[in-house]
Amino acid sequence: MGTIKKHKLNKLKMILRGLLVIIGGFIAAYGLETVLIPNNVSDGGVTGLSIVCSELLGLPLGVLIAVINIPFIWLGYQQIGKSFAIYSIIGIISLAVGTSLMHHTTAIIKGDTLLVTVVGGIILGFGMGLALRNGGALDGIDMLAVLLSRKLPFGTSDLILFLNAFIFIFVSTVFGLEGAILSAIAYFIASKVIHIVEVGLSGSKTFKIITTQPQLMVETIRDRLGRSATYKEAYGGYSNEKFTEITCVINRLEESKMKEIINEIDETAFVTVYDVDEVKGGNFRKNNIH
Repeated sequence: MGTIKKHKLNKLKMILRGLLVIIGGFIAAYGLETVLIPNNVSDGGVTGLSIVCSELLGLPLGVLIAVINIPFIWLGYQQIGKSFAIYSIIGIISLAVGTSLMHHTTAIIKGDTLLVTVVGGIILGFGMGLALRNGGALDGIDMLAVLLSRKLPFGTSDLILFLNAFIFIFVSTVFGLEGAILSAIAYFIASKVIHIVEVGLSGSKTFKIITTQPQLMVETIRDRLGRSATYKEAYGGYSNEKFTEITCVINRLEESKMKEIINEIDETAFVTVYDVDEVKGGNFRKNNIH
């Protein structure tokens, strides 16, 4: 009876997460179509690339967002997992559909460049952060940066900045230098809002877990995230009781999946999470998850 109830609860959580990812996609679309695009301001990442291509080729923005993101969704599936890929597909389709439905919506702000970048960045960042908080992504540039960070001696955040620099140069060919600068400012604001909505999205994350099921926890992390973990003995300062502490470093897109694994195996586990600006050496590579 308990197993059936838990299965129903997990299914309800998955549906709720999917709905929140959809809402995030529509919020981001609203920010693009009613604030940024009408004022010749773009976004970064794949969305920014899609906006520029839409202006140059006259193709629907929603179609370009969906098509250009396809290879990045595959990267997400290979590097992070099936559920992340599914939630990202849901989010990207929501963003694509939202931009199509809102394309002729009247702009809520017109002309005031400072207000446009701030309000547009906040709305866009809130939508993207909501999707990421619930296990999906609305833009594939992060997935590419995660993959490249394993091949190159640079952090994920540095590569995101580097890749977007080229995109904003591309933006300047359509929206001019002023439009590219405003786009970069809006993107910066959006990235800060994402950080607020989904705490710790920049860089990697270290999880320290004290649990009564250390072996099962490590095996599940390995099997479902493709990550290795380390053990060490820890002693309670008050009780002097011996515990096993697990340490695991993951990238920022895997955080929601890690929390899901911990709650599933041991809801009473003592967990501390902190940001890691850079990871070098050791065995930070992971196996592909299918």
